Amino acid sequence: MKKTGIINSEVSAVVANMGHMDWLSIGDAGMPVPFGTKKIDLAVDKELPSFMDVLNNVLKEMKVQKIYLANEIKDQNPDQLENIKKALPGVEIAFMPHSDLKKNLAKTHAFIRTGEMTPYSNIILESGVTF
Repeated sequence: MKKTGIINSEVSAVVANMGHMDWLSIGDAGMPVPFGTKKIDLAVDKELPSFMDVLNNVLKEMKVQKIYLANEIKDQNPDQLENIKKALPGVEIAFMPHSDLKKNLAKTHAFIRTGEMTPYSNIILESGVTF
């Protein structure tokens, strides 16, 4: 049994299989997931687990060099944007329309669904390298 880090076997396996510049997405309970994209559903109830709880857990094991967020988060959920910036200091942020972010989920290794119930709490993480 793992001692630390991600203990969810599906999430751990996805992170372990990531290569440089691969994408992994985490999002709120309402985000539509494109057919063919692996969905790891962690949601058990409203706000359980929260988006930030899952993001912070993934960041324990995944090196991130860039993130992608919806433009709409700036106006519709600025508190969540600040939480993301605090969790990923110095990481490049690319903003795009929410409709484009949804389309780009098809390019991710997996989408991790949380119980988050705040708007635009969705992110694509681009993996970096540790050497």
